[in-house]
Amino acid sequence: MLFMKGTPQEPRCGFSKQMVEILHKHNIQFSSFDIFSDEEVRQGLKTYSNWPTYPQLYVSGELIGGLDIIKELEASEELDTICPKAPKLEERLKVLTNKASVMLFMKGNKQEAKCGFSKQILEILNSTGVEYETFDILEDEEVRQGLKTFSNWPTYPQLYVRGDLVGGLDIVKELKDNGELLPILKGEN
Repeated sequence: MLFMKGTPQEPRCGFSKQMVEILHKHNIQFSSFDIFSDEEVRQGLKTYSNWPTYPQLYVSGELIGGLDIIKELEASEELDTICPKAPKLEERLKVLTNKASVMLFMKGNKQEAKCGFSKQILEILNSTGVEYETFDILEDEEVRQGLKTFSNWPTYPQLYVRGDLVGGLDIVKELKDNGELLPILKGEN
């Protein structure tokens, strides 16, 4: 967990920006907390950690240090052994496509489709009564681009059943019209 000024996308100080760059360079998986968003956390963490400055990097609940310590760990090649690596994209996509028995990658989510094609496929899935999960590809550019290659399918939405691509809106419509969609969604095909 990185406690920083700003966000990884928009760091609000040079030290936080450098820390994010180092973590990304080493493909280290991390969450972040913008200390400007909560003054109580900002002050409390300084006391808790006995570390007066930000950013602060924690691994498994333990303070590793600030930017200077991270730079030292990087120079001594210890950083990679201390911090968890982000999974490779292909591994991540396999996990995501298998997150639920029926998984829909779309623009938006179940509650709010952000394009007409996504809205139509939601209506079809909702009409089946089958449980499904969604992933908003607009929230993760790496997944958005990677899934196109992973599945050899260039457009969204994309529907997966048990990790296998069923297809996009046209295929799903065709399967529904032919009476084949429900058995596929239930894993009967």
